[in-house]
Amino acid sequence: MFFGIFKLKFHYLKISLVQTIINFLMPAIQVKNLVKKFKETTAVDDISFSVEEGECFGLLGPNGAGKTTTINILSTLLKLTSGFASVAGFDVSKYKNEVRRSIGIVFQEPALDSKLTGKENLEFHAMMYGIIPQVRDKRIKELLELVELSEKANTLVRNYSGGMKRRLEIARGLIQKPKVLFLDEPTLGLDSQTRRLIWDYIKRLNKEHNVTIILTTHYMEEADYLCDRIGIIDHGKLLVLDTPENLKKTAQVSTLDEVFIHFIGATIRNIEEREKIW
Repeated sequence: MFFGIFKLKFHYLKISLVQTIINFLMPAIQVKNLVKKFKETTAVDDISFSVEEGECFGLLGPNGAGKTTTINILSTLLKLTSGFASVAGFDVSKYKNEVRRSIGIVFQEPALDSKLTGKENLEFHAMMYGIIPQVRDKRIKELLELVELSEKANTLVRNYSGGMKRRLEIARGLIQKPKVLFLDEPTLGLDSQTRRLIWDYIKRLNKEHNVTIILTTHYMEEADYLCDRIGIIDHGKLLVLDTPENLKKTAQVSTLDEVFIHFIGATIRNIEEREKIW
């Protein structure tokens, strides 16, 4: 019996060791031949890319291109149709809980409870992740200081400005110390000054805390300022992937706005029917 228990423990230890080695060797995010279909519509069409640990990666494209669908698959909110995707070394189809413990998400749509204070929002999110009170209190204090909301910790979120809410959402996304942070349109609707402040927070997280970031945005100057590499997606296909500077050289233009037009085109899209199917 003792030998059987020892053998079982050794088996799980071996699995854990193998998974640790896999996590160390694999990129922070790996996507191979990823496909997502909604009925007859292909939202993500056989795309492949990887994001290295500590990298800030931008996924750009027009509305309906497949950006958010890709993010939702990587964050386990959607099932892939075919292909492979891993986050922090974990297969998103097989190890959903492990993926979720490894990531933070700032959604495009606000997801805060306006009837709670800033601190209470963070406390609730931390409890959802099972963070013990001693660790939780210390981490919340650190995060509120990071996003400069310590003085507003006990203020109801409904009294926060748009920029304050976005900073709180970033703090919430970091509560479990994620290896990978997903930012879906993190500065949408903010004024230029607040947007630049958010950029600085994101830059600090990426470079000083080695948080791997995957970012979607319609602000080309935002992508240019933050991203080490950029992938441009349209109609579910990855058209090009490179550094901002190399993309400008390839397109023989001086700005990312011009790069975007070069690869996507200048025609205004009517995507209502496509989005309705999704």
